[in-house]
Amino acid sequence: KIHVQRLPDAARQAAQDLHDNKIIAWFEGRSEIGPRALGHRSLLANPKHAANWERMNQLKSREKWRPFAPAVLEEDANSYFRGHPDESPYMLYTAQVCTTDLPAITHVDGSSRIQTVTAETGGLFEVLKYFKELSGYAVVLNTSFNGPGEAIVEKPEEALDFLLGSNLDTLYLDGYQITRRHQASI
Repeated sequence: KIHVQRLPDAARQAAQDLHDNKIIAWFEGRSEIGPRALGHRSLLANPKHAANWERMNQLKSREKWRPFAPAVLEEDANSYFRGHPDESPYMLYTAQVCTTDLPAITHVDGSSRIQTVTAETGGLFEVLKYFKELSGYAVVLNTSFNGPGEAIVEKPEEALDFLLGSNLDTLYLDGYQITRRHQASI
């Protein structure tokens, strides 16, 4: 049912998929503790496409009005947001979005609950660096990797079940790119 490929640089390919407007899951190492996806169990999308707000809510079977948060390279946060502390690694602070180019992460009041990302975050840092090279933006839509009414994905088996039971485009699991077989180009 699946096609699995070990990649020399999964973060680079994940960034390319995001640039190509795919919705991906990023599963890396141990999960975080707490209510939010902080880069180890995340669903990610390109924030420049307004339709990704609705696409992600459909993928998660949530109400269409539910907002999403951005993950942004800490060093670039002031390029896109204002009114936030320099560090916001846990999505605890709301900032005003300074551009109209990020509609998928901009709430109706022009705000967004940001997560600043540094190298200590893990692979999401690399994904953001590569995404910035491709798109000019160091921001991605980041939400928890879980289905409706479910806890955040913890095990690889749960990640695979999500891929197979949803419209997710690609799963990145600890350096592997996994797609449904019918969409793989072998």
